[in-house]
Amino acid sequence: MKRLRTGLRPAVALVAAALVLTACGGGSDDEKDSNAAPQEGSFEYVDGMFGPDDDATDPQQGGTLTYAAYSEARSLDPAVSIAAASTGGVEMAALFDVLMRYDSENEEFVPQLAESLESNDDLTEWTLTLREGVQFSDGTALDAQAVVDSQQRYASHTAPDAALWNNNVDSVEVADERTVVYTMKQPFAWFDSLLASGPGMIVAKAAGPVGDSFTPIGAGPFVVDKQRAGEELVLKANENYWNGRPHLDQLRFVFLGEQTTVQDSFEGGSIQAGYFRDPDVVDAVLESGVRGYSNLVAISDTALINGSEGRPGADPRVRKAMQLAIAPEMIRTRVYDGHGIASARIFPEYSRWYAEDVEALEPDMDEAKKLAEEAMADGFDGKITYLDSNTSAARDAGQVVKSALESIGFEVDIELLPTVTDLINRMAVERDYDIAGWGLNYREADPYSKLFTTLHSSATQTYGMPTSPEMDAALEKLQGAVDDATAQEALAEVQAAYNESVPFLTWMPFAELSAWADNVHGVKGAANSIVLFDEAWMD
Repeated sequence: MKRLRTGLRPAVALVAAALVLTACGGGSDDEKDSNAAPQEGSFEYVDGMFGPDDDATDPQQGGTLTYAAYSEARSLDPAVSIAAASTGGVEMAALFDVLMRYDSENEEFVPQLAESLESNDDLTEWTLTLREGVQFSDGTALDAQAVVDSQQRYASHTAPDAALWNNNVDSVEVADERTVVYTMKQPFAWFDSLLASGPGMIVAKAAGPVGDSFTPIGAGPFVVDKQRAGEELVLKANENYWNGRPHLDQLRFVFLGEQTTVQDSFEGGSIQAGYFRDPDVVDAVLESGVRGYSNLVAISDTALINGSEGRPGADPRVRKAMQLAIAPEMIRTRVYDGHGIASARIFPEYSRWYAEDVEALEPDMDEAKKLAEEAMADGFDGKITYLDSNTSAARDAGQVVKSALESIGFEVDIELLPTVTDLINRMAVERDYDIAGWGLNYREADPYSKLFTTLHSSATQTYGMPTSPEMDAALEKLQGAVDDATAQEALAEVQAAYNESVPFLTWMPFAELSAWADNVHGVKGAANSIVLFDEAWMD
């Protein structure tokens, strides 16, 4: 594939692709890294594959691989659910595949279901070439027209990245049976990452409209075998997959809730793979020496603020007071036992997108109290509800939030919902919350796409968060960036706009892991922490 995004390498720059957080004993307090996890030995947070090399080269056929997902997807329709590992992206990729995937080793997006993707010199036109003879699981052809139809279906609804697509893609043309030409409204350096996400998961026409009648028909390596809501989703091998029948007979997803439960099940052998994101659990998994795939993700532990009229967060003084009152270090120590990285920045110091020249909103209780008093003098009654799912980490985070905000004069109630899926429905669909635990998940490979979909005034994933003209302008500058220097300038402006508007509370980035047992081989990493099982096998 010809790459023409010259000078712009939106890939993690973490000292040979890894940020090493060493937690060895000894040394003075000044010498110790305050962000290092307090445990014996050392480990690495890696953007990409981690663990011992896998030398297995003789794939075996058959078997069922069980993967513990983070939560059950609202829907298996890419036009409904966010295509990320924490929200059903692994399941959807298994059913639909992705046109492109992110190759962390080579730090670029590469073809998966597609054969190639090329851009012109000024990044205003992208040409997609499909593999020959690809079919959906119902036997119909996945040709250029099918791609256009699926993407029009996606973009014409309130899909997660619909606004991002519509703001950038001017026209889509079927050049021939295997070729699609995309014309941009302006230079767009990040287009390939879109084809590794929801718009790159191609849905067959027979799948039906967006809504309750949707049937997941794709061209991925697996098809639905059976599904029991809240318990499991079982997929079976697609005998007519374009890259040959998968080695696995079945791919089974289970929804265990608590991260510690997933960890116990993984260590006990009742599951062969799982998704992990709580820092204390992640560190334990890394320390065990297993293999897996990791993404280091900014704004993974946060709380969204509903800035809608009539909500406490409609007042910017309330929003800023909350950020100044809740120290990220309190979250790190009290919720995750000192594991992970605490940061009040959108992109912390490890990131290539770190805005060195822009100050962060560091904890300041005096200023927080002053802002809170001003808001209450103007009629705010001080009452706020913190919403989250009912997990141990969420319960602990709620107590930290309650303690911090009540110390500046607020009155905080905590409401915990049974599952992450319930939380998604309450926030994303009903928009019924004051502040709520969430993960925005801004990624090193492509910071623009998720920033746009969560912070731009025309986007679909703001979920009530306040937007601003200054943030819009910064994101539009980032959209057209064709080199690192311009992108970094724009991201510094994003940080400055955040400092003024405070649409969410920022506490910690997370390392998101999918880890698998020693007898699992052939798993591939993709975008948004998604892993692909089309070549996976077990011995």
